[in-house]
Amino acid sequence: MSYGPDQILEGAGESDYERYIRTPELLSLQKGPGEWLHRDELLFTVVHQTSELWLKLATSEVSQTLDYLEKGNPKMALRLFPRILLCISYCHDPLDMLEQMSPWDYQQVRRALGHGSGFDSPGFNSLRKLLPLLWEQFEKSLANEGVTLLELFLHHEEHDELYRLAEALLEVDERMYLWRIRHFKVVERSIGAKVSGTQGTPVEVLGRLNAFLFFPELWEIRTTITNHAIAEEGEN
Repeated sequence: MSYGPDQILEGAGESDYERYIRTPELLSLQKGPGEWLHRDELLFTVVHQTSELWLKLATSEVSQTLDYLEKGNPKMALRLFPRILLCISYCHDPLDMLEQMSPWDYQQVRRALGHGSGFDSPGFNSLRKLLPLLWEQFEKSLANEGVTLLELFLHHEEHDELYRLAEALLEVDERMYLWRIRHFKVVERSIGAKVSGTQGTPVEVLGRLNAFLFFPELWEIRTTITNHAIAEEGEN
């Protein structure tokens, strides 16, 4: 359906802005004061609901990036990486708001969470499943270019587009890692380290689970490059 300048959108709301953004539905998704166990439930919910929206957008952008790479269009794929990185940042930064709750106030909110856990985040899990596919496409691009990962980095000026793609993947991996670590520190600051989370997993174990990387090869190649440089120096 198309809309002209004088048409009014259908749906709930007193303006086309409200109807298009669907603010009545959106703002009804948080508990009201009469339902709160603690007033900070609103703070907690807004932080996590907005994060799910940014993760939904990030997932969409990664899907489009994959489509561009599959069609052999790395230039357009590279244009989407800043969007993906911003989505991750917009999940990372609001965690500061959670630290506005005192540890005791968080305990009151926690009672309303049931067994809810960040491990169950639909947005994070959808992104976690898609990101490895980026690496598959990158490896295909390496093969098409006829270079190894080490050769790509040693002669990056000859393969600029592919090199920038490698660096973009690394930055996504780094941002995802920093976001997970930030989330872990918020949890530790809220409930401590020697206790269990809402699903019974010890917080210390949660910290170790955060150590995984999506693209370990892009981190390991740094060591390979350093050793290569040391070997060259030894030959001279």
